[in-house]
Amino acid sequence: MQWLLEAGGTLAATLLNVLPIAVILFGFQVLVLRRPLAGTRRILIGFGYVTGGLAVFLVGLDQALFPLGRIMAEQLTAPEFVRGATVTASWTDYGWVYLFAAAIGVSTTLAEPALIAVALKAEEVSGGALDPWGLRLAVAVGVGIGVALGALRIVTGTPLPYFIIAGYAIVIVQTAVAPRAIVPLAYDSGGVTTSTVTVPLVTALGLGLAATIPGRSPLIDGFGLIALASLVPVITVLGYAQLGALVARRRAASKES
Repeated sequence: MQWLLEAGGTLAATLLNVLPIAVILFGFQVLVLRRPLAGTRRILIGFGYVTGGLAVFLVGLDQALFPLGRIMAEQLTAPEFVRGATVTASWTDYGWVYLFAAAIGVSTTLAEPALIAVALKAEEVSGGALDPWGLRLAVAVGVGIGVALGALRIVTGTPLPYFIIAGYAIVIVQTAVAPRAIVPLAYDSGGVTTSTVTVPLVTALGLGLAATIPGRSPLIDGFGLIALASLVPVITVLGYAQLGALVARRRAASKES
């Protein structure tokens, strides 16, 4: 019974969150465009699906994904699992934590609906020149590296600005030499990765690590993984485009010779 009450509260909260979007869309259609809304019944049913789906998803996050990320972080940093006592362990003793963080980053990104949509649209507008799977893999590898770096930052206690400044310095250099057509897509790729699937698990992992590693604060050290998960994909997508351009130039040169 308690679960049903919580689910009902989540559904009501989701409805309130979606309602302003509906008001803006319908309001502009009626008051600004002054045109009748085509397929009103279908659109209303669609809003119902969106509201119900989001509510179920949020309940799933609360019941499964957040606890799972926290439990995994606790188990991976437990003294009996980490080599030696946790208090005296060094950053090199947390290898499984970095591997798990990278695996979570890659797997959740490949399943991210927003990234799938962007990759398919990029393939469409490029006339098939851009491989959607190549783009998704480049982004997924970037997120995996970013989350692993975030876990390393939590373990070592290194300030987040150091990683951010170094990362954007690399992005600036890459932007100057990367193919022009890929630059906007690369920057957008960092944003679409941090969506419905990736954020909950990565956030839970970061908070769990900060809560279980001695000397770390969940508030100060637990957050920041999402920032790195958004930054590093920009680097990997730009690198993917640069590598593709290099291969294309070498193929063209070999054909000419």
